[in-house]
Amino acid sequence: MNLNKEQQDMLDGRMGPGVQLAMKVQVAIGESFNAERLVPITRAHVALSNQDADQWLAKKMVSMGAKCKVPPTVNPGFSLCWFKDRALVDDEDYAFMKATHDAYRALGAKLTYNCTPYIDTNVPNYGEVIAFSESSATPYANAVWGARTNREGANSALFASITGYVPEYGLLLDENRKGTILVEVQAHMDNDYKYHMLGMCGKKIGHGIPVFVGLPKHISKEALRNLGAELNTSGAYDMYHIVGVTPEAPTIEVAFGGKEPERKVIITDDDLLTARDEISIVGNRSIDFVMFGCPHFTLDECLHIREQIGKRRLKVPMYILTSEHTKTTAKLMGLDEALEDKGAHIVPATCPDQPSWKFLKNKVGLTESPKCAYYPKRRGIDFVIRDLDTCIEGAITGEVQ
Repeated sequence: MNLNKEQQDMLDGRMGPGVQLAMKVQVAIGESFNAERLVPITRAHVALSNQDADQWLAKKMVSMGAKCKVPPTVNPGFSLCWFKDRALVDDEDYAFMKATHDAYRALGAKLTYNCTPYIDTNVPNYGEVIAFSESSATPYANAVWGARTNREGANSALFASITGYVPEYGLLLDENRKGTILVEVQAHMDNDYKYHMLGMCGKKIGHGIPVFVGLPKHISKEALRNLGAELNTSGAYDMYHIVGVTPEAPTIEVAFGGKEPERKVIITDDDLLTARDEISIVGNRSIDFVMFGCPHFTLDECLHIREQIGKRRLKVPMYILTSEHTKTTAKLMGLDEALEDKGAHIVPATCPDQPSWKFLKNKVGLTESPKCAYYPKRRGIDFVIRDLDTCIEGAITGEVQ
């Protein structure tokens, strides 16, 4: 690779052993993809997981004197205060999360603990070169904002933050951002939940960059969040286009770069149902709780939940996972208190794939998110998947049809 003087100094250890290790990894990634050079980034997001390897690496970089040149936002572990105040977390898990927090704080990360930074805490501009990990963040940044990032791992995003550079390959290059698959959506896309299910059709769509036609002209930020999250879960899609909606697809010809699509796929309502039933518990049953916020819910969604509940109370607890930003705003508005009074809890800075949810083991939840249903399975928590309003009704009745 062609390195400039600053990059070579990093690689040679002149800026310390932590920076040297980070640069070695960035150069190795670049060489593996035949990148000719490294390019600077303007922002980053690290998919912190609060798991063994994640914490080990963060601590290692601290011990080697590393600091983030481009301070990244980070994914959630779990809220120390929220779970400790309610005696829902044991001392061992609390201490582990605290150690993760301390390590990332020492590195100089922005401790946003939010998996949707592209909506309210770390929003890139069109054409910015960035380093985003987190499965929902890379497609949103690329497709919706027109920024440029490859699907970084938590480690490579951290090393990009420390060095300030990423190798130039993949979706940083114009020619690799064009669509390859025409996806005609014939399903009725009349709510944000349907975009979760559309994203879960990755097996049918196949490998490549989808170009969607047949979708509504106006699509909410929540729907686009859902689509990218599930596309990157079901089929590792770092980029997509929606003709007439996303910035690099004003027309179908531009989206495909003037070329013909490699194949055409049609998605129907039956495909959405099939995608749901592959991961959801099926059949009518009682439920123990409802969980939303994988990816994190927005303030608008919290307001919608309050409106749908109305004057009723919940029969089973509801956990709404959000950013601290959303939680604080909800408190200022009185929304947090209003939902608590109904039995719905806005839980900040928390992921469903965390040991803090041990108290839900062997219980059955209800959610609108396939990601939320998938991750907690290894912790002995199962889910039924339904649309948002059906889930809210389920929390009120304690049952789902």
